Amino acid sequence: MGKSARFSGPMSSSAPVHVIGAGLAGSEAAWQIAQRGFPVVLHEMRPLTATPVHKTANAAELVCSNSFRSDDALHNAVGLLHEEMRRLDSLIMRMGDAHKLPAGGALAVDRDGFASAVTQALESHALVTIARGEVASLPPAEWGTTIVATGPLTSHALAEAIRGVTGVKELAFFDAIAPIVHRDTIDMTVAWRQSRYDKVGPGGSGADYLNCPMTREEYEAFVDALLAAPKTEFRDFEASTPYFEGCLPIEVMAERGRETLRHGPMKPVGLTDPRNPTVKPHAVVQLRQDNALGTLFNIVGFQTKLRHGEQTRVFRMIPGLEKAEFARLGGLHRNTYLNSPKLLDPQLRLMAMPHLRFAGQITGCEGYVESAAIGLIAGRFAVAEREGEMLSPPPQTTAIGALLAHITGGHVASEEGELDEFRPASPTGDDEARGGSEKPRSFQPMNINFGLFSPMNAPLRGEGGERLRGLAKSQARKRAMSVRALDDLAAWQRNGPVEELMIARSAS
Repeated sequence: MGKSARFSGPMSSSAPVHVIGAGLAGSEAAWQIAQRGFPVVLHEMRPLTATPVHKTANAAELVCSNSFRSDDALHNAVGLLHEEMRRLDSLIMRMGDAHKLPAGGALAVDRDGFASAVTQALESHALVTIARGEVASLPPAEWGTTIVATGPLTSHALAEAIRGVTGVKELAFFDAIAPIVHRDTIDMTVAWRQSRYDKVGPGGSGADYLNCPMTREEYEAFVDALLAAPKTEFRDFEASTPYFEGCLPIEVMAERGRETLRHGPMKPVGLTDPRNPTVKPHAVVQLRQDNALGTLFNIVGFQTKLRHGEQTRVFRMIPGLEKAEFARLGGLHRNTYLNSPKLLDPQLRLMAMPHLRFAGQITGCEGYVESAAIGLIAGRFAVAEREGEMLSPPPQTTAIGALLAHITGGHVASEEGELDEFRPASPTGDDEARGGSEKPRSFQPMNINFGLFSPMNAPLRGEGGERLRGLAKSQARKRAMSVRALDDLAAWQRNGPVEELMIARSAS
């Protein structure tokens, strides 16, 4: 599989590979290593040491149900990433598929069932040992090959140790989580079931969301309440930490303009109230199933930093949620990640200490699926190294290769004298969006999107040879890039001549 070069003096194959952190990235890395015949020690500090957001000791615990997003492998970059991971024997995708929930065109999962299944698969694997306890310092040299996949909530002690060896202060941003409502407290005489444009996705029916309509007057009053409500106050050291644009708190979006929400998470397009089909709502709040029983629903896009008392007051202004009871209120957590292009090599090794690899969100990828994908390739890199070989990275025409290339050098570096600002290339994760500055001033977290892929050089034409424009061109481009990605991934898996493949692609 794209192997080349030899390492000098590989360690004994009987020595375990250590993986620190049993989130999605660490769990996937451990699985990939063990499946290839090498023992793994998977270190997890929970439940002995807690985090601000995790509730269990399970591996791969999720904060929200719709963690995997679109499952469209031909027109959406994250759906393509799903398919690539399935073809690479991903544990995370296997268990995600086994515990999917209805969610329109998305792949949402039952959080508890998913995490329990991942944990069981790892605990029952003969080559995996799960060691409970915090790794509070840099791994000792005698551990040899080690993957650090501690995620955005890396413990303070380990973060300080990493800072000490890198000499670079790690960057951070805030990520907000949305509230969850008990299904039986939603007024179904007001809300109705429908997916946007009636889209049917994996495990879904085309009617997978609960929709709460708003008139103009109700929307304006809601925005006023959001703007006026007290928010969580930051501590001094947190005050200058930027948000990740793909997961902005709802009130921060409202501050950017009164129409922002109805063109974002509250957009009414593709939805029709069957009780009043001739009148289009001014805005719509959607709720998505959060557990397999269908008893809990997540308010879509309503990440928030409102104080808890204000959340119940403001969110009960939404028609249909006047008597809502909340299983979980929204909140914030502080995410930590490396300046990976400066610190890591193309094999995800820390240049200052090459026996250490990093994987997952701590490398600066954003999203559960992306984190698991980087854990997958980090595990494959570690196996090749243990075999005394080097695995060529997947080509940048693939989703995994494109994401890896961004992490290890795909961003535009800042120029001397510029201030660091958070301007990601694709703030919403939308494949077409290239919002923000075209020249990011510092390395920032990134979801997978087609803007990270090697471009298609050949012009796209219709069946009659005509040049495509607008939406038709966009859809054709995405489909062509997806087909190319899966072809190139297959060639990489077959140990094909990756360099020749890339030369051929650049000429096409």
